Amino acid sequence: MSQLIKVNHKYSIIKKRGKPADLLLFLLFGLVLHVSGQPVPAEVENIPHLVTFGNKAATSWGDDDFCNIFFFIIPKDHDGPVYIRVYDPDCGGDIDEINGVFDTKTEFSVYGGEGCWTDDIDPTGTFKKGNLLAYKVFKTQVKYDKKWYTFGPFNPTEGEYADKFQGYIIKIIALGVDGDDGNLYNYYLSTDPNKNVPVEGGDAFTYEYGFRLWNDTVNISHIYPYVDSRVVSIKQTNFDWDDDGEIRTVTVARLYQLNKVSGQDEWAESEFKIFDKEKNTSFDFQFIKKKYPMVRNNNVVISVRNQYGELLPFHTVPIGGVPKFQYGAAAKPIKHR
Repeated sequence: MSQLIKVNHKYSIIKKRGKPADLLLFLLFGLVLHVSGQPVPAEVENIPHLVTFGNKAATSWGDDDFCNIFFFIIPKDHDGPVYIRVYDPDCGGDIDEINGVFDTKTEFSVYGGEGCWTDDIDPTGTFKKGNLLAYKVFKTQVKYDKKWYTFGPFNPTEGEYADKFQGYIIKIIALGVDGDDGNLYNYYLSTDPNKNVPVEGGDAFTYEYGFRLWNDTVNISHIYPYVDSRVVSIKQTNFDWDDDGEIRTVTVARLYQLNKVSGQDEWAESEFKIFDKEKNTSFDFQFIKKKYPMVRNNNVVISVRNQYGELLPFHTVPIGGVPKFQYGAAAKPIKHR
């Protein structure tokens, strides 16, 4: 039987003062949050679903570690409870990807407190850090098919406070604990347990993005890593792209740059230096499917690291807005070999 755990606390807000640099990032953050950062994936990303496979699946189905980790930011001045809602959390039905028969179990767990964000962010590491606030294991359950399941209520101060974002961070982990099917789902950070009502100023981010592409050649999906002032070079890594067209990088200083793309059950890497104009901006990684032959149900995993090997965050709504190439920049389109 699935188990659900919840810890209740009195709702209160602890005000903290941020450093000037952190406040500058927060101001940039606020410029784009009028675009809702509550749904995951967000509308500007044009991604249909996140995906997590059961831990008995072959990695050639498009999931390298059977885990997806997302972090939600709740502004420090939010004065009420919040909820994390999961769309279609079970593995069965039209949305999910079957492998023989549906037999997959997916564990969704919610963490807050010290260390939930700062201690370990790598899905291949010891990522269950912080205080466990709630969890539930879903299998093939018709009552959850194409329906929303709500975790919460959570007191924002149950999260880990981050000066960088002037808010509290709560983590949710989707982990394939059994089976070999693909569980496709979406999140929403809400102020209401029964419907999707955005948290004003809220946002979400991840460090390794595992998602499903559209089954057409018209839709272009996007993800937006943020490059801060310390970054001098980045390495983009993608897994199981299935040679399905192009992965382009667009920035304020690059009209586009083509990245090396992976084949089935393979990794590919592209490394390039950062121009000064690109620092403290978001990048736009665009996923452009080839027209023929059609690659259906393509799941891909992508991450970006800086010169120190540190993972960079993908914000569902790009900090500073969607990057647009500024003509007159020194950079030129670069094709991969």
